[in-house]
Amino acid sequence: MKTVISKNDKTIFKMKKQILLIAIFLLTCFWQGANAQVSVHFNVGLQPIWGPVGYDYVDYYYLPDIDAYYDVNNQVYVYFDDGRWITNRYLPPRYRDFDLYRAHKVVINEPSPWFHHDRYRNQYNGYRGRHDQVPIRDSHEERYWENPNHPEHGKWHGDHGEGHGDHGEGHGDHGEGHGDHGHGEGHGHEGHGEGHGHDR
Repeated sequence: MKTVISKNDKTIFKMKKQILLIAIFLLTCFWQGANAQVSVHFNVGLQPIWGPVGYDYVDYYYLPDIDAYYDVNNQVYVYFDDGRWITNRYLPPRYRDFDLYRAHKVVINEPSPWFHHDRYRNQYNGYRGRHDQVPIRDSHEERYWENPNHPEHGKWHGDHGEGHGDHGEGHGDHGEGHGDHGHGEGHGHEGHGEGHGHDR
């Protein structure tokens, strides 16, 4: 017996095929997005011990007191000098007495924030001179022991998750931290070596 496929059957089959392809595409996008979030959502071990506690992931710190930035993932400072933005592993000599542990740090998770420097400077100018954050160095949370510069790094065995907890919930889009009041000792780095410039 000969089977006759109607025009409606062909249309339905085509629609089902399109729906299946869309579903596969959406699942692929979701899977890739989930993997990307997992791969970039934690960098506690890279955050300097003078950084504020409470953040699982940080791209940059803005330092209102000196109008400079610190790139956590690349571990370099970005500051304005001689008409351009300079990238350097150290702060310039004029900031040799700047105390990174006590100064307020604003967490900014946006690319190249110095290109919007006027906005950040105006928005966070009120944080100049504030000493209201606990530095990672003074924290006894196990997740910070991963950092080789942490005083308790010797207790870290590599099997401690970086955890979520109730931390890292900054305020606003940039998540500036407001931890307990803490006062650390120590000073900023003196500037040495050559920096790399960025156009404004």
